[in-house]
Amino acid sequence: MPLSPTHVSHLATVDTARAARVLNDIRSATLSGRRTPVAPRPVIEESWGRMLRGGVDPDHDFRSGLLPPEEVQRRRESTRLRHVLPVLREGLLSVADVAHHIMVVADDDGRVLWREGSSPVLRKADGTGFELGADWRENVVGTNGIGTPVVVRRPVQVFASEHFVRSQTSWTCTGAPIKDPRDGRLIGVVDVSGPLDTMHPATLAWVDSVAKLAESRLRELHLVSLEQLRAVAAPVLARLTGRALVVDRDGWTAAVTGMPYANRIALPKSPSPGRRWLPALGLCTLEPLADGWLVRATDEPEPEGATRIVLDLAQPRRWTVTVSGGAGTWSHELSPRHAELLYLLALHRSGRSAAGLAEDMFGDPGRTVTVRAEMSRVRRYLGAFLEHRPYRFCEDAEVEVLLPGNPGDLLPHSTAPAVLGARAGAETG
Repeated sequence: MPLSPTHVSHLATVDTARAARVLNDIRSATLSGRRTPVAPRPVIEESWGRMLRGGVDPDHDFRSGLLPPEEVQRRRESTRLRHVLPVLREGLLSVADVAHHIMVVADDDGRVLWREGSSPVLRKADGTGFELGADWRENVVGTNGIGTPVVVRRPVQVFASEHFVRSQTSWTCTGAPIKDPRDGRLIGVVDVSGPLDTMHPATLAWVDSVAKLAESRLRELHLVSLEQLRAVAAPVLARLTGRALVVDRDGWTAAVTGMPYANRIALPKSPSPGRRWLPALGLCTLEPLADGWLVRATDEPEPEGATRIVLDLAQPRRWTVTVSGGAGTWSHELSPRHAELLYLLALHRSGRSAAGLAEDMFGDPGRTVTVRAEMSRVRRYLGAFLEHRPYRFCEDAEVEVLLPGNPGDLLPHSTAPAVLGARAGAETG
């Protein structure tokens, strides 16, 4: 019976050596442009395509400069990953050490911040550059269990010669993204790695479930912090008239008075005390309060002036929308989904219906409920500059889109048919 990608994965659990040989044949055929004996798994094939387009050398063991220890420590202290280390250790390390695995935690830049587990495997990892402070982005070291989940935003297992770079093909790596439950933004990746004979398909579900537990812990911590801020805010708001609210440093609402409750408002990138124009409220006064801000709406009209909207998609994983006008300039970092939606609206300046956007996003015009829910979230920070029925940028705004130099890097996580079509058109144009 001919092997399929699924059969190869299961074969690895009973005959690691044979599975590794099959995958090596697949890799060699792909790199030489020959027909492969078995098609690579889709997630691997797509990653290899990105590597070939990006010019990653499969035979060059590239190791970028390690971050100095003080920078590793700074990143450890500033990332929210530090709050979930106990969850990750409890869920992964007790098994990892016995199974000859190591647990690796990297930030959203693919930089290794923590490594723990089997001592012999840690020493082997040193030999491949899998060290503290190392850069394991996919476009630097090829398809792997840290960099690839960063790009595709989902758990990925990479076994043997599914690694793009030859020096990594004696390893099996399984990584899962950890996202901020407040907005879905990626904050890092947890990976379990080891020698080939430690591979098992169930490792993918195991690592992903622990990553989900870590996200649940972050959600709990956020709710606790808002409750603490709410206790401080209540007596302050009770003395005020007019519209006001208290938010944490990221704009999440703890309490409001004189206005409908909103989960979150868009704050300036670097908020400071004083009068500021906020897209959801207009001109406001910001005052520091505990670990957040007291925001008081002044109800003055918005200053007049031409509006310019810049959608920056040029960076691999940090997409922003920046609005400039009579009220000043402010920026908002976008989630992957919102980056897709705003890109599609920039392509269709005359507007798209909910059904049209659903077809662009999912290939299914019936998924309008999902589109409307996401557009409702977008309008919380961009509402003054978006119109609906159909959805579109306001007519008097100048809209500019900054694209990556390589068309294949345009929203690389996206599987939206319209985005895939735009990528293909740019590559052949």
